[in-house]
Amino acid sequence: MADILSQSQIDDLLRSMQQGGQEPQDTGKKAEPEEQKYSKYDFYSPKKFTKDKLKVLTSIFENYARIITSQVNGIFRVMSDITVIEVQERRYYEFVNSLHENDAVTLADAFVDEGGKNLVPLMLYVTPSLVITLIDHMLGGGDEAVQVKDGYRYSDVETALYRRIMGYFIQALGDGFANYLKISFKLQRVEDNPSMIQDVGLDETVVAILLNVDLAGVASEKVRICIPGTLLEYIFHQIDSRKHVARGYSYEDNRETILDNIRHSSLTVTGQLGMVRLDLQDIYHLKVGDIIDMNKPKDQDVTVYVEEQPWFKGRLGIYKKNMAVRIRSLREDAKEALDIQE
Repeated sequence: MADILSQSQIDDLLRSMQQGGQEPQDTGKKAEPEEQKYSKYDFYSPKKFTKDKLKVLTSIFENYARIITSQVNGIFRVMSDITVIEVQERRYYEFVNSLHENDAVTLADAFVDEGGKNLVPLMLYVTPSLVITLIDHMLGGGDEAVQVKDGYRYSDVETALYRRIMGYFIQALGDGFANYLKISFKLQRVEDNPSMIQDVGLDETVVAILLNVDLAGVASEKVRICIPGTLLEYIFHQIDSRKHVARGYSYEDNRETILDNIRHSSLTVTGQLGMVRLDLQDIYHLKVGDIIDMNKPKDQDVTVYVEEQPWFKGRLGIYKKNMAVRIRSLREDAKEALDIQE
């Protein structure tokens, strides 16, 4: 009895004939599934930061990416789109090894209110092609993206402009953290050789943030940010402490505290007898002793304004040799305003 071939076997026979009569492969065996790959976990150096902490950082730098995108587009007239690619916990040597010998790395100090300056700086690296493109636009260049080789060394003029560009990138970091913590960053120095940075130990835990910069679909550049673990622990400690304070404050009855603060608020109170309109020429010829007719008797009530809003009616007088106003009644429009608020 002849074997009945399946359609796949027929296709294999036809394919083998086209390839010179080679033996068809055995179609009876099923292809082995590809082995799923997993990231290796180093049990000798466990992770310091939980997934929740990294999610908070992702949210912070997504906000930062939106802010810096609008700044780059507005200041340098470049159509760009900056997005977060990854936020990963690493070892510091992994960040250093990803850079070239001549790459310029910017170090920035972190300042937290009530906490002062943290001793460990944050590090930021921007690919040279992006920096040169922004410098080209600062100097009136065209819309095209400039490409330079990795390890490009900046000239003295480019270094000065590079520091100015980094100032925008670093200042915006504080705005990125604004939803969680009031923190500011200031440029400390620029290192021309990443291997010479000794502020962080090679085996120390850091969090590396990788941003992608899409320049109008013409070029794609990268921004790498390295936050040392000690700095990040300090930041998270400040964020957590403020959460506890805010949580406790929200559950307390602070009505009296709020009212006390309102009671001791300073308000500007003025009394107005009347209003008169004068020409500039009349004001120019005014002399000491001249009288301005207010078209209002001196014993008529004056309007008392609180923060430029009319509230009371009063009578002018003198108290301890000083001009004074005695409050006589509440104005009708003020009464209506109070009724609406109640």
